[in-house]
Amino acid sequence: MRIVIAGGHGQIALRLERLLAARGDEAVGVIRNPQQSEDLRAAGAEPVVLDLESASVEETAEVLRGADAVVFAAGAGPDSGSARKDTVDRGAAVLFADAAEMAGVRRYVVVSSMGADPDHTGDEVFDIYQRAKGEADAYVRSRSGLDWTVLRPGMLTNDAGTGQVLLAASTGRGPIPRDDVAAVLLELLDTPATAGLTLELISGARPVAVAVKDIAGN
Repeated sequence: MRIVIAGGHGQIALRLERLLAARGDEAVGVIRNPQQSEDLRAAGAEPVVLDLESASVEETAEVLRGADAVVFAAGAGPDSGSARKDTVDRGAAVLFADAAEMAGVRRYVVVSSMGADPDHTGDEVFDIYQRAKGEADAYVRSRSGLDWTVLRPGMLTNDAGTGQVLLAASTGRGPIPRDDVAAVLLELLDTPATAGLTLELISGARPVAVAVKDIAGN
């Protein structure tokens, strides 16, 4: 498969790129900073430099053309202000969705946030982030031309993955290693029957492949 990942230098994206490359798939990471290119190559991915805050739908669609699936894993980051929550966490996700439709790529997997809600209230930066992610999710889920899956992990950690998760429409709060998020994303890409699902993810007691198979089509 050829998988194009927005936010290709992110911690989850780099892990996913390594998993894809290890089994012979073609991972393409979209990055804004060309200095990150070598890190992507080291992970086995092809870097594409494109600023999703300023790129057009047409430019982005050219990058996506020929892909089997796209993963939106970009984020403005914890140190960014409220303005970039809108331009990246919402705006770039919308752009990527529009570009996927234009390029004829139906499979669209979103790395969202637990608690994301377009009606989330509050004016703190985290409130704005949750609202932006919720608005992005709502937009993606409204696109009839996309076979979307929205994944909402709990509190992300850099602990070693266990391969044991809880994946459900609602899990309650909890931690999840980034390793396991990447493993679940890989399994979601392999499981078209998860299209149309919004799923929460935390550490649990079921192997990743079993957890995804159990939820598929529900």
